Amino acid sequence: MIKIDNVSMKFNLEIEKDFSMKQAFVNLFTKKKKKKKNDDFWALKNVSFTVDKGEVVGLIGSNGAGKSTLLKVVSGVMKPTKGRVTVQGVISPMIELGAGFDGNLTARENIYLNGAILGYSKKFLDEKFEEIVEFSELRDFLDVPVKNFSSGMTAKLAFSIATVVNPEILIVDEILSVGDIKFQEKSKHKMMEMIKGGTTVLYVSHSLESIKDLCTKVVWLEHGKVVKIGDTKKICDAYYKEQMK
Repeated sequence: MIKIDNVSMKFNLEIEKDFSMKQAFVNLFTKKKKKKKNDDFWALKNVSFTVDKGEVVGLIGSNGAGKSTLLKVVSGVMKPTKGRVTVQGVISPMIELGAGFDGNLTARENIYLNGAILGYSKKFLDEKFEEIVEFSELRDFLDVPVKNFSSGMTAKLAFSIATVVNPEILIVDEILSVGDIKFQEKSKHKMMEMIKGGTTVLYVSHSLESIKDLCTKVVWLEHGKVVKIGDTKKICDAYYKEQMK
């Protein structure tokens, strides 16, 4: 179960902009601007809803609506500025596939590296190695450094590692669009297996069709605020109508 209670998330745009070596170098040769009040950006504003055990809840909204930020808050990657998130169960976040890879290591080595980051033991990974390789369709590239992979190949490998177990709670951000059409269908089938097995899912996608196929309830966000919560088809149809204006 996930309970999101009056959650707000604030970013300071000036700090976020400065958070890079390149920007720090530029700042040495430019006059520092005085911080303005409007440098504060609220990505989420008083968001509240619950996801019951076994529910599949979709998050929809325009780019910048706050969907991915909310997933990161629920996953514990970010701490909310206000409000609280209560989670009962072990979370498996699939937010930035491949973020834990080392580009200089081979696919074979990254299976163990990424698996360790996700909390899998070496023994478990030894047992599941063939299953991961088979699902990823990358057997011929096991000893190739991941830096030479296409984004689709990297996502395939990451998805295959992340879904080798059936988690209690799955946090998903647009993963069903990775790889080619065949792999997308296979990914969707894997997701359906997890859902049928009782996994609770919080799912972000711009594909209203996949939302309708998978989700039992939908939360519509815009500008960090909840617009509507409810029946999947009704909310998706209302969102589509609004986007087409």
